[in-house]
Order: sequence, then structure tokens, then C-alpha cells
Amino acid sequence: MAHLTFMLMILFLVFCTVSYAVELGTITPSQSISDGTTLVSGQGRFELGFFSPGSSKNRYLGIWYKNIPVPTVVWVANRCNPINGSSGLLTLNNTGNLVLLDKNKSVVWSTSLLKQAKKPKVELLDSGNIVVREEDDTNSENYLWQSFDYPSDTLLPGMKLGWDLRTGLKRFVSSWKNWDDPCSGDFTWGIEIDKKPHEFPESVMRKGSVEFFRSGPWNGLTYSGAASLRPNPLFNYSVTSNDDEVFYTYNLLNKSVNSRIVMNGTTSTWDRSIWIESDQSWKSYFSIPADRCDSYGLCGAYGNCIISSSPICQCLKGFKPKSQEQWSSMDWSQGCQRNNPLNCPKDGFIKFSGLKLPDTTNSWVNKYMNLKECRAKCLSNCSCMAYSNTDIRGQGSGCAIWFDHLMDIRQIPGGGGQDLYIRMPDSELGKDGGKVKKAVVIVAAVIGSVSVMLLLGYCIYRRRYIEDRTETITQNGGQEEEDLELPLFSLSTINTATGYFSVNNKLGEGGFGPVYRGKLEDGQEIAVKRLSMSSGQGVNEFKNEVKLIAKLQHRNLVKLLGCCIQGEENLLVYEYMPNRSLDSFIYDQKQGKILDWLRRFQIISGIARGLVYLHQDSRLRIIHRDLKASNVLLDNEMNPKISDFGLARIFGRDQIEERTSRVIGTYGYMAPEYISDGLFSIKSDVFSFGILVLEIVSGKKNRGFPQENHGLTLTKHAWTLVKEGRSLEFLDKCLISSYDNLDEMLRCIHIGLLCVQQSPMDRPSMPSVVLMLGSQSELPEPKPPGYFMDMDTTKADYSSTKPDSSSTNNMSMSLIEPR
Repeated sequence: MAHLTFMLMILFLVFCTVSYAVELGTITPSQSISDGTTLVSGQGRFELGFFSPGSSKNRYLGIWYKNIPVPTVVWVANRCNPINGSSGLLTLNNTGNLVLLDKNKSVVWSTSLLKQAKKPKVELLDSGNIVVREEDDTNSENYLWQSFDYPSDTLLPGMKLGWDLRTGLKRFVSSWKNWDDPCSGDFTWGIEIDKKPHEFPESVMRKGSVEFFRSGPWNGLTYSGAASLRPNPLFNYSVTSNDDEVFYTYNLLNKSVNSRIVMNGTTSTWDRSIWIESDQSWKSYFSIPADRCDSYGLCGAYGNCIISSSPICQCLKGFKPKSQEQWSSMDWSQGCQRNNPLNCPKDGFIKFSGLKLPDTTNSWVNKYMNLKECRAKCLSNCSCMAYSNTDIRGQGSGCAIWFDHLMDIRQIPGGGGQDLYIRMPDSELGKDGGKVKKAVVIVAAVIGSVSVMLLLGYCIYRRRYIEDRTETITQNGGQEEEDLELPLFSLSTINTATGYFSVNNKLGEGGFGPVYRGKLEDGQEIAVKRLSMSSGQGVNEFKNEVKLIAKLQHRNLVKLLGCCIQGEENLLVYEYMPNRSLDSFIYDQKQGKILDWLRRFQIISGIARGLVYLHQDSRLRIIHRDLKASNVLLDNEMNPKISDFGLARIFGRDQIEERTSRVIGTYGYMAPEYISDGLFSIKSDVFSFGILVLEIVSGKKNRGFPQENHGLTLTKHAWTLVKEGRSLEFLDKCLISSYDNLDEMLRCIHIGLLCVQQSPMDRPSMPSVVLMLGSQSELPEPKPPGYFMDMDTTKADYSSTKPDSSSTNNMSMSLIEPR
């Protein structure tokens, strides 16, 4: 949709007819602009003159970018009052008012100054703002009138969207009617007085009088409902709200960039775009509404829109559909109602996190209260339905409470949104059981499978257990001991499922051996890893650990379904991943297009969560030691699953690092301290993760990069571009259409560089990485990465000989050393 929008926009702009002739710098009462004269800004960035949009022959006075070859109009004076023919004339009269005349000398458009000017002049600034000022006034921003106070469909950097409460001036943007007519269309965007702008401002989009998008209130950092509005290297933005004015504005951090916001009536969206010089076109940075959950009130009262759910509308906890029949038919307009009625004053509150806060129309705000006082205020009023902070900076401050039904709530993806405390009857508070709920979450977080090597040990242990059980049964008079739960598959079952390990069913091969696709008799698809003879390992010292981890699992780890130990065969049976491994996508130009930025960011975040589980949340601390793109598998929804734990090691809870005399792993992902000194730790996995992030963002393979770039590694390339302010050049070309998430992309490059720093002490932990990915906090500056040159050359940044046991290609070497 965004591409279509901009193709149409470019088509329209190409057909704009603009007259170029004499260029002026300023206008005084003795000068004028006719249809053949233009006014140019000081540094030649913008130009004012007459133009005809699309196929129309009407003439309009407007401002456009002068140095962009595609004429792009950003402001129109006589939007709804065109001039017929090319005989328009713009003059500045002696009182300081701009007057636009047609061929009959009739006034088509004019300004209306509050006070008469003595010695006025008109100037077009490089910001795109045309201003009237006193010629002798030394205050550069003391304007008698400015076009920035009267936006058309475009918001430029430095413009204000909102209200001047002293004069009643309302600044808002409105779409064009169509490509041929710049008159105000149906779609508007602005900050509305009845939305309490003094206290809790939020912006609103309307089609006519109908509200169709609401940003959520400003919380000191961003709008609570705008997950995409995060700090970024291109621009910053803010909302100012006081007794004199309330407005949104943004400013460019790089003044050489051309960026604008347009209210687009064709797509009913608010589009931010940037001019890409190399492509000679405008590219979408982001658009809102961004998805269906941005539609105002889609899920009705007390409904929560979750874009990743099916259906996307879900009743909040403690609520049920008001009309189950309509709800089931995907008509959510009636919303939800409480399971049980309120029982004031015995009610309490349940905390909901990550939400776009409800419509503020029926709200009350006190910016001086803290959250505890806010709760007491809401609890004391039986009509109060919810409360929250108005400012989330620091520990949070201010109080907002809501009356009547809570409307237009959505779950913000990616760790955004705010906490909202919703009033609940005491009966629902009992069901929630705060501490019980937390205990369930903790238990759920530690259940799952982790290490292939350990689980293989478990299979061997279980086989021995079964072999010994007969004797135990006999000794106990036939009483069986409690069996363990990991399934054992017979070799005949595996042979049948894989077609006797047919070459046609072979999915690939790693350091532990080949992997085959199979299908069980019940139709379940499986992946069978057939371990090589050299991958065996003693298990006696692991029996106790195996008992602990047999039931461990995590959504970002590949699930082990069972094993087969029979004769010389050691087989591991996994869930089948239909989209195979990540490397088959990110290194392939054609397949890479399937992974847009949203999917890539979800993959990065999922891998990070999987590592947090291994390093911190599982019962044992697991170091993977072979994290790479080929060891990240993708399920049918492109969710990442870390696989191949053949080289994994268990650490004690207090253990920091370990040294080995035999280095194993995959070059290109191995940390420098591991290669040079045999030291590995959780920070070794962090290094591998950093390499993987840079590969996902760039679409380039770290191992093949040096040969194509004179020995320069991918990490050094990223470091150099970031330091030179050229981070955009590092991005995969497939991601050009995802510039609406540019801030996330560049943030991921930054995080990747933090993870690949030379010293393990400088690298963040994986829990810190997860916080960085989901927050808006400022990131520390990274130190130089671990490898500046290719590891296979003598120019590497470390001084050591390559261990004989290490791999020089993408296959992991599974050499076994004593633990």
C-alpha cells in the first residue's frame, strides 16, 4: 500500500506544471510575484511560485522543494480558490499583508495581520516557511505572519501541530481532495481541545467528523499508542503542553536530509517519507494507521486489540463479550462487559502492561500526584474505572484516571505501551491471585529442553535404566519404579519414517552428523539427527543434571521429541521446522525478500530470548558455543528456534568462565578470547549473537565478507560506517521498503556492535540485550569490535595460532574434550 501511495504521488507530482523564470530573494511593497516569477529561499532549498497540480489547468500559489527533481508541493495558499489562467499576482501591501490577485484584480487569498506593519518584507526561509516581518527587526523569529501557522497537507520540520491557547489559533493538516485539487479533503490530523491537551495531549485523525485513529496520550517520551515513534538518528520529536500552547513538532538531526509528513487522502494514512537521492524518489519511513489495531474503537469497550492474535480482538481479563454471537462473527463493536459486577468499595485493581491507554475524553489529570496517590484517588470514587501515570520517565509521575467505559485499547508490540490499572471486583482479584499467577509464570519459564548432548545422555541413561529395570522389578516383587517421560523410538519406526534415511529426505549436515526429514505413522513430521560415531560422550557424570533438564523447554529452542539408542545408532528426534534454517533466507537475495524487517526483528528478539533462557532462566546455565544462522531454525510462522546443542556446555550458577585446550566451533562466530586462549563464557555466546544480528540486518555472511572487501570483516565494515554516519549503507537492500522501521534497524546495528566488542567485560549480558531491543533508552557507545581483519589472514587483531581442532568453514567441528 505504501509503495502504491508513493507511486501515485510521484505520478501526480510529475504532472504538476510549475513556472520557472525570474528568481527573487525577498518581496517588499514595491515588488510582486507573477506567474513567471519565483521566490527562492536563502540557500535554495525551497521555492514559492505558481503551479498546476495533476491534469488541472487551475493555478495555485504554493511552495515546493527547489532542488528535488520531482516537484513536491508542501504548502498551498489558495487551496480552495484557484485562479483560472496564468495571470495570478502576489503582492505585499503597505500594511504588511500578502494579497493574491487574479487577472481581474480580485482578491483570491490574503493574510490578516493583527497589527499594521511599518516597513514589511516577505522572505522564504530554508525551512520552507514563508514569513512577513519588519525589515528592521533584528529578532530573526519575530514574525508578523508565517505560513507554518496554516499548514496544508504537509508537516515540515519545525512546524507545530496543535493550538496556540492565547489566540485560539489551531494548526492542523488536511489531505488534498484528489491529485488535481489541493482543497481540504475529508482527512484531518491534529490535537483536539476536547481531548484535554493542557494535561494529557493526544493527536487524532478524522474522516469528516468520524474519528478513525488516536495516537494515545503523550507520556513524556512518546505517544502511548505509537510503537514506531522511537528515538532515531534522523529526527527527534516532542510534545509541548502548558497554559499557553500545546503542540507536536519534530526536527531533523541531519539537516541535509529531506523529510516530510503528509496527510494522504488516497490511502487514509499519515505518511512520513524521506528523499533517497540515489533512487531519486521519496521512500516511506512509516505510516499510520500502521495496522488494523490502529482503527479507533475496533474492539469496543474493554476490548484489547492484539495484532498477533486470531481473532485480533480479545476481551481484557475479567471481561467477556457483550454479545457472544456478534463477537464470534468478528463484529466486535459492542465490546466487552464484566464477568462480575463491581462491588465498591471492596474493589481493587489489576495491572495490565504494554497497552495503548484508553481514550482520554472522559478522564481527569493531576500532574503532581504520584502513582500511590493516584490509586487512592481512583479507589475513593466508585465511578473511576482505571488509573495510570501521565509521565513514564524515570520512576513515573502524574496521575490520570478514567471514568465511564475504557475505549480504544490495544496491545503495543515490541515492548512499548504503558501500565494501566483497571478497577476489578474483589471476586476477580481472587481469581487473579497475584502471587499464584507469578508462580505459574515462573514455573512455565523453566520448563523445556535445552542441550542435545545432555538429552542424548538422558536417552542413553534411560536405556540403561530400562535394561536394569527388569532386575529391579524382580527384586521388588514385580513393583515397577516410576518411568521417565521422554519417548523412546524404535529403530524400525525411524527407518520407516525417514525411508531408511533416504538421500531424498536429507535436510543437511552439521558437526554432529546428517539430519533427515521423516513422517510418523500418525502423520506428524519430524527431523531426525543421526549422530556420527565421533560424537559419542560419557554420561555417568551427567545423570543428575539430565534428570533436571529432561522436561525443560522454551518457545525459542527446538523441541526434542525423543531419541533412539539401538546398536550403533544414536538418533535424536526433533519437531520438524518447515522453513529450515535462517541462513537459507538472509544470505539469498531472492529468499531474503521474504524476511521483511518486522520478521527479522522478531527473529532477532526471539534468538535473544532463547539465549536469556539458556544463560539465566533455565535450571542450568548453558553455553551454546555454536550459535550461527544455520543453527537457527524457523517454524511455519517464521519464529526462530535455536538448535544443535552438540557443543553446548553446562556452567555452575557461580561459574563465570572456563578454559579448554581444544577450541571447537565455527570461525566467523567465535569470540576472540576463545580462539586465542580457549576461554569461553556466556559472553562468548553474546559475541556470536552480535555477529548474527549484523548478518540479519545486512544480509551478508560474515565468513565470505572479507574475500570481497580486501580482508575487511563485516564487523569492521559496520563499525566504520557507523562512525562515519553512513549506517544506512549497511542495511540489506531488501529492507529499503521497510524504512518505516529505520530506527529499529539502526538500533540493532548499534546493539550488534556492542555485542562484538573485543573485551568480554564490555559486552552486555543477554538480559540487557533484550531490554535494549525493547526499550527507547540511550545506548552506550561501542568500543572497537573484536576482529578488524579476516581471521584467516595474518592481519587479524589477535596474536595466536589457529588451533588445529577448529573449523575453517561453516560446519561446526564437534571434537570432544573432557569437561
